[in-house]
Amino acid sequence: MIKPKDACRRSELPECALFRFIIYFFLQKIILYYMNKLAEFLPAFMHFSRLESTNLILLLGLILLLGALGGRWFQKLKIPQVVGYIVIGILIGQSGFQILSANVISALDPLSSIALSLIGFMIGGELKMQVIKKYGKQFVGILLFESIVPFIVVSICVTAISYAATKNAATSISLGLILGAISSATAPAATTDVLRENRTRGPLTTTVLGIVAMDDAVALILYAFASSVAANLLGEQTVSFGKQLLLLAYNICGSVVLGSAIGFFLSLIIRNVMTDPGRILGFSLGALFVSTGIASLLDLDTILAAMALGFFMVNFAPAKTRATFSLVENFTPPIYVLFFVLVGAKLNIWNVTLFVGLLALLYVFLRTTGKSIGAVIGSKITKAPDAVRKYLPFCLLSQAGVAIGLSISAGHDFAQSVGPTVLLIITATTFIVQLAGPVCVKHGIEKAGECNLDVTEDDLMKSLSVSDVTWNGEAVCSPQSPAVVPETACLSSILNSFTRKPNLNYAVKNDEGTLTGLITLDHLKEALIMSDWYESLLAMDIMEPVPVVCSPEMKIPDLYELFTKNDCDAIAIADAKNKAMGVIEKAAIDHFLHQQVIALHKKIASLG
Repeated sequence: MIKPKDACRRSELPECALFRFIIYFFLQKIILYYMNKLAEFLPAFMHFSRLESTNLILLLGLILLLGALGGRWFQKLKIPQVVGYIVIGILIGQSGFQILSANVISALDPLSSIALSLIGFMIGGELKMQVIKKYGKQFVGILLFESIVPFIVVSICVTAISYAATKNAATSISLGLILGAISSATAPAATTDVLRENRTRGPLTTTVLGIVAMDDAVALILYAFASSVAANLLGEQTVSFGKQLLLLAYNICGSVVLGSAIGFFLSLIIRNVMTDPGRILGFSLGALFVSTGIASLLDLDTILAAMALGFFMVNFAPAKTRATFSLVENFTPPIYVLFFVLVGAKLNIWNVTLFVGLLALLYVFLRTTGKSIGAVIGSKITKAPDAVRKYLPFCLLSQAGVAIGLSISAGHDFAQSVGPTVLLIITATTFIVQLAGPVCVKHGIEKAGECNLDVTEDDLMKSLSVSDVTWNGEAVCSPQSPAVVPETACLSSILNSFTRKPNLNYAVKNDEGTLTGLITLDHLKEALIMSDWYESLLAMDIMEPVPVVCSPEMKIPDLYELFTKNDCDAIAIADAKNKAMGVIEKAAIDHFLHQQVIALHKKIASLG
């Protein structure tokens, strides 16, 4: 591990620095002592220390419950729920109460592979051919700059600072190159979870999905170069640069070929044989897990394989697989909860020393700066939309997965030199960026105006209530609604309103404003037939008792059920005190929802 010059000689430290060091040391020991005591109590009390099947199931339930609660709490604080999952993992994992032991975390590792494969599969489902044709050059241009610029920035700055501290050129250059290569990777999991949570759609969302799907490949190439140079400088035995490139080509090409082959055959089967959505879902998940398992056996990239599988499905059997992706999306939330809780549980923040912590903060700053500069330059060169130019840097900060994997590889290949330092720095920075990254992603997509745009008419229905519906620009639910008439209103005034307003049905109220009846179009027709009584008829004469009533707070899906159950096209609206608030007509809801969908499409089109 690299240490600053003469850092190991405590006697040369200033008094204030020595005092802070002592306080930090004893505070760490005290916290660890009491955490360990509590950790000893909890396993003894709840028998978490044994990996019996019952206890493992208990732990899974505990992870899901605590993770879901943490996500909900953070969501209420306007913080992405993924941050809540990770914080819960930290509290119950290696850095906290140690309810999840290392053995348990290791036993649950397959869940991480499943989560990553699902993420890759869903990203592949977004890469439609028309999207690639439209944004392909933009993706590649931005990808190169947002990957290479942080590599250059981190490499140069870390090398300079490390050399100033150690006066060792070979070690400093090696550390800088390896950290620079790792800095180019972006974690898709946390980023896509925020996008899914906020139902985003637009040019920024499309660009982010395309980049996070591909920049890991660039990170692998840069790491192959960096590790080869570092091995020559440090004189440590490792594979040659040429062999590393061959292994890299095998990893990337093999993953794509594997996923494409399984996706191609799966698409043929779905397109020609299967019709039932449930069977399509089961067959698709089975193929996805087979692809992930084979990729693991062959040392291939599971995310790339899953992405290629999803790409083939969405492009070669789009009509039948569209519902599959929707069903998989509904299936993934509990898997994501488990995955991110385990990510937090693996982090051990107590292993980070003061020097490594400072290097980690510096690394985060340099990586963020490099990613931001690269994204802006790439966006301008490729003439990306304004939203992409302004807010893409906020969406590329998360780091995990490939970065951690590469740091483990560096820890193994350079165990006698920079490896341990790289491993600790990436572990510490992963903790920081996994908490800050999702918050930045949410900020970026909110500023870009792409939240809540990836919705269908069904999604709109679930989010809207009776009080939200408008008809020709006027709220249908209001005490001043034109569809509310007093009992003493004459027929001629009702017909006059009928000719000027779109309402076909009218709620009737008494002098206190209480709902007393309903006048339908059929009632008006019958009244008109009685021409002799036309001038003397009042609303109370032609109304009928209200058959069914809805409240302003009733959700639209529940209202549609009410329409179907009572076989009617109009329902009177009344508040909690039975005050008349108008009439809601099925045709008005249909028109309102249609207008909302059109407005969403116009907004998306305006974003570019």
